[in-house]
Amino acid sequence: MHAVDDRPARRVVTTDAYAPFPVKADAARWGLRRTVVPTEAGPVVVHHRPGRAAMLFVHGVAGSWTTWTPLLEAAGGVGDRGLVLVDLPGWGSSPAPDVPIDVDRAVAVLTAVLDALSVADVDVVGHSLGAFVAMHLAVVAPARVRSVALVSGTTVATAWAARHPVRALRTLPAFTLLRAGLAITGETARPLLGALAAIGVLPLLAAPVFAHVRRLDPSVLDAFVDELRPAGFTGAARAAAAYDLDRWRAVTCPVTAIAGRDDVFARVSDLDALVALLPGARTVLLEDCGHFAHVEHPDAVAHTLGLA
Repeated sequence: MHAVDDRPARRVVTTDAYAPFPVKADAARWGLRRTVVPTEAGPVVVHHRPGRAAMLFVHGVAGSWTTWTPLLEAAGGVGDRGLVLVDLPGWGSSPAPDVPIDVDRAVAVLTAVLDALSVADVDVVGHSLGAFVAMHLAVVAPARVRSVALVSGTTVATAWAARHPVRALRTLPAFTLLRAGLAITGETARPLLGALAAIGVLPLLAAPVFAHVRRLDPSVLDAFVDELRPAGFTGAARAAAAYDLDRWRAVTCPVTAIAGRDDVFARVSDLDALVALLPGARTVLLEDCGHFAHVEHPDAVAHTLGLA
């Protein structure tokens, strides 16, 4: 059941089903075809299918196209809609670019993908870093974006923390410490995380990211370990620090922002800050939820976006 508090700027949604679905790499389940699209940042792997009213899913840090599969499950595969799920350069199965991509290059990649698939316009759903990229796509290519949904988006507080890492130790300590740790350890962090997963310690390290790490299907943590790419994370932080969020004021399409109350990579205040930038934005706060709302509460996210 979903409990809704209809206040003027925000609905607070709770659900009794926490992380009910695993992460699956079964493209055939949703009729998805794997395609490699050449882009200016290198070849990009896309899972897609044709259909009406196409949706573009943009994952975040420690994500790939598979991170969206719990939401697809909750949404019944989103009916007969077209789907485009991208592995951004350096994530999932897409090879890493020579240098981490910034927001402009990420949008150029998405545009190349949509052009290659002959998809004219989309409803964009972005998680974490992907939410940032989704908003920038709506800024620079408004004719291609019908709506934007930000799922656990790293927006105002994260951009500020990326610019002010010392002061951010008080405002966003988890994000700031992870950024510093990955900057120091670099790619050696990946085999270290794998070793910690092998001895059963990983849940303790991942606990801040999820509201109830012990209740997750093992596939969720496996995907988290596999997709945490240090160079991509630190590059994304630099891109956020350099971005002018006032550009979002130009967005005219409908925007929905979904956040978890327990998200350590964002702040509940981000919802109000987003409304200050975009007075028409709809904001939804999920109780008992960390940084992966589409994994932790996929049913609530699906209902909020009108997909179920």
